[in-house]
Amino acid sequence: MGISAVLNIAASGLQANTRRLAATANNVANAATPGYNRLETSLTSQPYGGVSASVSPSNSTTFDDASNVDLGSELIDMKTAEIGYKANAAVFETGADLWDVLMSIKKD
Repeated sequence: MGISAVLNIAASGLQANTRRLAATANNVANAATPGYNRLETSLTSQPYGGVSASVSPSNSTTFDDASNVDLGSELIDMKTAEIGYKANAAVFETGADLWDVLMSIKKD
């Protein structure tokens, strides 16, 4: 696996966690909206590395026009997305640093 593949995999993780955090933010913003159906994010690994995220409305039903958003669960989803984002950012930064080292060696 080359450096560019590592960077692409990390970038896909950044994008997936960004989508996950956006869905969570939308859920929190609409928690008090009657009848709101929370968004769920599914992460899927790709065949050649990386991950993609898909967002869809929850299948669970709401009662008496209340939303089906549980703020505790949304907080956990937010923290999980944050940790995933930070981990992928660290991998991307390390890969970019390695790329710089390789390019400086190639110049010499």
